Amino acid sequence: MNNKAHSFHIPVMGIGFTIDSPLKVAQYGIDSVISLVDDMLIEKLRKMYSETFELPYQEITNKVDDFRAKRITSYLNLINEVVDQKIEAVKQAALDTGESFKAYLDMLPSNAHLREEFKRLTEKGEGLSELKSWLNQHLVKGSIDVNIMTKVDKDNYNKDEKLPVAYNDAHAALRGFANSNLNGSVVLSAGMNPRLYAYMSEFDDFYPTSEGTFKKRIILKVSDYRSALIQGKFLAKKGLWVSEYRIESGLNCGGHAFATDGYLLGPVLAEFKEKREELRASIEEVLNKELEAQNRAISKGPLQIKITAQGGVGTHEEHELLLDVYQLDSVGWGSPFLLVPEATTVDEKTLEKLASAQEKDLYLSDISPLGVPFNNLKENTKDLERDALIDKGRPGSSCPKKYVALNKEFKETGVCTASREYQHFKIKALDAQNLSKEAYQLELNKITEKSCTCVGLGTSALLKYNLDTKKEGEGVSICPGPNMAYYSKVMSLKTMVDHIYGRDNVISRTDRPNMFIKELYIYIDYLKNKLETAKVEMTKKEQKYLATFAENLKSGITYYNNFFLELKHNFEDNKNEIFNMLSKGELLLNNLQLEIANVEVKN
Repeated sequence: MNNKAHSFHIPVMGIGFTIDSPLKVAQYGIDSVISLVDDMLIEKLRKMYSETFELPYQEITNKVDDFRAKRITSYLNLINEVVDQKIEAVKQAALDTGESFKAYLDMLPSNAHLREEFKRLTEKGEGLSELKSWLNQHLVKGSIDVNIMTKVDKDNYNKDEKLPVAYNDAHAALRGFANSNLNGSVVLSAGMNPRLYAYMSEFDDFYPTSEGTFKKRIILKVSDYRSALIQGKFLAKKGLWVSEYRIESGLNCGGHAFATDGYLLGPVLAEFKEKREELRASIEEVLNKELEAQNRAISKGPLQIKITAQGGVGTHEEHELLLDVYQLDSVGWGSPFLLVPEATTVDEKTLEKLASAQEKDLYLSDISPLGVPFNNLKENTKDLERDALIDKGRPGSSCPKKYVALNKEFKETGVCTASREYQHFKIKALDAQNLSKEAYQLELNKITEKSCTCVGLGTSALLKYNLDTKKEGEGVSICPGPNMAYYSKVMSLKTMVDHIYGRDNVISRTDRPNMFIKELYIYIDYLKNKLETAKVEMTKKEQKYLATFAENLKSGITYYNNFFLELKHNFEDNKNEIFNMLSKGELLLNNLQLEIANVEVKN
C-alpha cells in the first residue's frame, strides 16, 4: 500500500465539481476522485488544459471508434502528466526553499514527522543527491482516483445497431481508466453490476504482483458490512482484490442517498472494526484460489485492505474520533470542499448559494432520474429551468447528453425519466386514467419533478472556465450533503485543511449537532416520510419493512448511549446535549413504532 501524506481524502462530488481536483490538490499529497460520467465535459476540459499547459491536443470526436474510452484515457494521462510535473516542481522548490514546498509542509497533519526530518537533514548539511533521494521517497503525490457509478451503464447504438456490451457507458469508462497510465484507484459506487465486475477481470493492471502491489486498485463504496463481504467475494472469484472499503453514511452525505434499512454509521463502523481481519482473510482465501486457477501471481505476504469512511464529518474532533476509535485509514470530507475553489470547480453564482444555504435549503429530493433519493439545494438554477418549462406547458428536458437514458418502458433504446419524450408518454398515459383532480396532480408532480442532473451536475465547470454551454444551457444542479448548512464562507485550501486538523475552526455556528446525531434524525425523518407514503395502502411487506427499519434505528440508539457513555475525553462539552437528543429520538421512534403497528394493512 502506498504511504499517504494526509488522513483525509476528497470524495467524488457531482459530475464536474471534482473533475479536475487532482490538478489542484495532488501536489500537496491530497487524494481526490474524478467522475467519469461525462466524456463530453472531459473532452472540453482536455482541450482547455492542453492549451493551458502547452501540450499537444487532437480532438477525439464522436465519429472515432470507442471515443468515450479514448477521451477518458487521454484526459487521465494529461492529468497524470501535469500532476507529475507539479510534484517535481514541489521537490525542486524544497531544494530552493520555495513557496510550493512550504505550502506542502504547512498543510501536513500536525503530527507529521516530515517537517522535522527535512529540517534535520538540511541542518546536517546533507548533499544534494541525498536530499533528492529523500524527497523522492517521502514527498508523495495525492492519489488520482476515478469514480464509476456501476448502474449508469447505458447500452449504446451506432445508428440503429446495438453495440457490444463493452461499449456500454460504465464499461467504456472502466476501459478508459484501465488503459490510462495512472497508478490510482477506481471507486465503484451505487451497488453491484456483475457484468461490469466480470469485465474488470480482462485488465491485467487490476491483478496483484507477487509483492502484493497493484498498478490499479479497486475501492468499493458500501454502506454496510454485508454488502462489502458479498461484493468483495464476488470480485475475488474473478481474481480481483478490493484494496479499500469506503463506507458512506446512507443518508448523511451529498449526491445520491442509498439509505440502509436503518443501520446507522457508528454501529456499521464498529462491525467493520471488529471483523476487519475476518473480512480480509476470508476474501483473500477466495482470491488466491482463483489466482491459482488462472495461473497468475499470488502475493507472498498477506494482501492489505484499507477501511475508510465519509458522510457528515465536520469537525477536527469527529475526524480524530473516526481515525482513533474505529481505526480508519482515512476520512472523506466532501461538501465543505465545495466552498474551496482551490480544490473544487464551482461557478461563482452557485458558490454564493452554497455559502448562504441553511438547513431549510438542503433537502432529500426525488429529482434524480435514477429513481434514488438525491440530496439537493433548493432553487438551484437547473430546477428553476425545469419549473419554467412546466409553467410553459412543455415539461421535461431536451436530454442533450442521454447518460441516464436507462428507462425502457416506451423505447428499447432507453429514455431518461427527466426527458420531454418520456414525460410526454407518461402524462398521456396518466390522462387516460380518469383520476380525481388531487390524485392526478400528485401523479403529475411525480413525473415532472425529475431534473436533468446528468447535464446540470457538470455545467458548473463549463461556467467556471467560460467554456461553451450551447448544448447544455446554463442551469446548474448541485448536491451538497446536509452538513453544508454549517459552513458559510468561501475558504482557501489551507484554511480548510487547518480546520480538519484542528489548527483553525471555520464553523461559526454553535448549534451544529454531532455527526452521528444528525444522521439519526435524518433517518427518523426518512422513516416518517416512508410511513406517510405507505399509509395510503399499506401492505404486510411494507409494514414489516418499516417495523424492521425502526427496530434497527432503536438498536443504533442503544449502541450510541453505550458508546458515548464509555467515551472518555471526547465531546465533553456537548455530551448532555447528545444524550438528550438520543432520548428524544427514542421517544419519536416509540411513537412511530406504534403508528406502524396500528396502520390498517391491505393484503
